[in-house]
Order: sequence, then C-alpha cells, then structure tokens
Amino acid sequence: MATPSQLIDQRIDELDDWRGELLGRLRALVKEADPEIVEEWKWRGVPVWEHDGIVSTGETYKNVVKMTFAKGASLEDPSGLFNSSLEGNTRRAIDFHEGEQFDEQALQDLVRAAVALNTSNKRS
Repeated sequence: MATPSQLIDQRIDELDDWRGELLGRLRALVKEADPEIVEEWKWRGVPVWEHDGIVSTGETYKNVVKMTFAKGASLEDPSGLFNSSLEGNTRRAIDFHEGEQFDEQALQDLVRAAVALNTSNKRS
C-alpha cells in the first residue's frame, strides 16, 4: 500500500501539465516552510498537509490548482493571496491559474502562520 507521500507523487506525475508542475512547487514550498509538516491523502485523492491539524489542501481541477487553508479566516494575509472561499467564517483558499505568478514568500508565511495557529490551539 502506498504512503500518502507516494500517492501525492503519483498525482503530480499523472498531471503531466502545468497543474502537476504547480502542485509539486506548492508542495515544496509547504515543506520548506515547515519541515515537520505531515502529508496525508484524504477524501478520495486530495493531498493534505497537517501539523497539529490541517494546514492546507492541494486540490487540482481542470483550470485551477486550489490551496484551501482550513483556518484561513483566522490568518493575516497582508499580501492578499486569498482569492477564493472568502465568504466563510473558517476556510480561505487560493486559486492558482495557469501561468500566474504569485509571491512564494507570502505563501510560506501563510503556511507558517497556519502551523502557529494550529500549535497554539493545541496548547490551550
């Protein structure tokens, strides 16, 4: 049986276009931002990054790669990366489109903030 990390590798390989390349880049940025992140595979094929709870998911669709932050509504987003799922009280998402540039440092800051929020909630 494949591990979650192997299943994510397979998903990236299967998507032999910009989406696989981008998902691989997002994954690398998440892992750089938090070397202790744990990769999971949930909901019949969604890569999930966890550290004391869900940090974010990496969903792939026909025209977009979406990173959903489980507690995104509680995170500061000074760079304005969140551009989807803005109406809810809990989650926030970033939709990445083909060829779009984004602030990788700001994304890593969001990942670190999400981890900090999860670990602070664990202590209380």
